[in-house]
Amino acid sequence: MARSDLPDVLAALTADLEIGVGVYNAAYAPVGDLAGRSVEELLRVVDVNVRGPLIFARTLAPQMIARGCGGIVLMSSLAGWQGAPRITTYAASKAFNIVLAEGLWSELKPHGVDVVVSSAGAIRTPGYAKAAGKDAPGTLDTNVVAETTLDALGCGPVVVPGTVNRIARFVLGRMLPRRTAINIFARSTKDLA
Repeated sequence: MARSDLPDVLAALTADLEIGVGVYNAAYAPVGDLAGRSVEELLRVVDVNVRGPLIFARTLAPQMIARGCGGIVLMSSLAGWQGAPRITTYAASKAFNIVLAEGLWSELKPHGVDVVVSSAGAIRTPGYAKAAGKDAPGTLDTNVVAETTLDALGCGPVVVPGTVNRIARFVLGRMLPRRTAINIFARSTKDLA
């Protein structure tokens, strides 16, 4: 399928469905320095992590606006709040999702459609276990992230699941200088494989 076909394919798949809540939970996260990644791999990050949620939200929003209700959930990451060495393109793409969801939340709220972005930390998935090898502080089970995120519909544009992750987000984002936050994140991503 060509990149330009995705909007039409998604529209065709959802045309006869009445979707109450749509969740975009796909991500591509190559590990390693940007200079060592191929252009194709970097574009895949953009396709999966930026184009995907954008097209997803654009496809679902008109149907939900017409009904006057619905919810859109985008999955982001704590990595999307500052530079994250060795997962630089992933972090940048997740920043896009945070800003996209915040804007959509404001645009769609008057139409009865809620939007929330889940800025999750490490989640116990097979992909994370393969890349990290061990739990990071604040690592959560998938069911906790899903429940916390869905419970946040109607409560504002951003949710950070897990107490440790909320504290980390506050400290890294509001108390420390950006350089320090990036350096802390660099220590947490240096051993990713």
